[in-house]
Amino acid sequence: MSRMKTLHLWWLIIVLVAPQLAQANTSGQSIAKGQAAFSWHLLVQTDAIEKPASPLHSAQSVNSLGEGASKEVRDTINWIIDSADNLGMPFMIIDKREAKVFMFDAQGQLRGEASALLGMAVGDDSVPGIGERALASIPPDERTTPAGRFVSSLGRNLKGGEILWLDYEDALSLHPVVAGTPRERREERLASPHAKDKRISYGCINVPKTFYTTLVSPAFKHSNGVVYVLPETRSNHAVFASYYDVK
Repeated sequence: MSRMKTLHLWWLIIVLVAPQLAQANTSGQSIAKGQAAFSWHLLVQTDAIEKPASPLHSAQSVNSLGEGASKEVRDTINWIIDSADNLGMPFMIIDKREAKVFMFDAQGQLRGEASALLGMAVGDDSVPGIGERALASIPPDERTTPAGRFVSSLGRNLKGGEILWLDYEDALSLHPVVAGTPRERREERLASPHAKDKRISYGCINVPKTFYTTLVSPAFKHSNGVVYVLPETRSNHAVFASYYDVK
């Protein structure tokens, strides 16, 4: 092959492949996947390149909820799917009024729901500096589960157990139900049909062990996610800056 033809061939490869490599790097794909684009097979058969999944329509996601889901949960899922507020990440909705948690995949498909134990006190804000205080120093009226939108990731507690961090600074997390004291009867409270029985924690969200290990942990293992903790003293509009009602 002549020198001119060789240069022309390399120029063609660079022009065709460089944009694909740049896109792969900025979208979080591995360098190895970008390098694979150098093969002529991928250059010719562009449909072999992985395409993002289509977002789920909000009506499909809402219809997958059971009858136990409140209007607030249904309105919130409509907004999340309609606006793509989860940014392509798995997400959860925590309904404090009903003491329930709903797990969704990145496309908005419901994966499961469960009861949850929440902060003992009613309220939508954390006391400033609460994450730096010992649990024993927090009185009952300050044991709130704050409302908000939390970009969350897996981590470890002081004992090495896996938890989902919502807000590290305020020591707010979601984790499998802990034993607590015998007087607290946390396992029994989770099984109770009454939401008021589930207000017992210092603010963290306790969920059934099976729910955590089979749904939460796998969903967040390779990705961050978003946890929406619905307010109980204010409106969604007051808590979520970009919230709007979906007609």
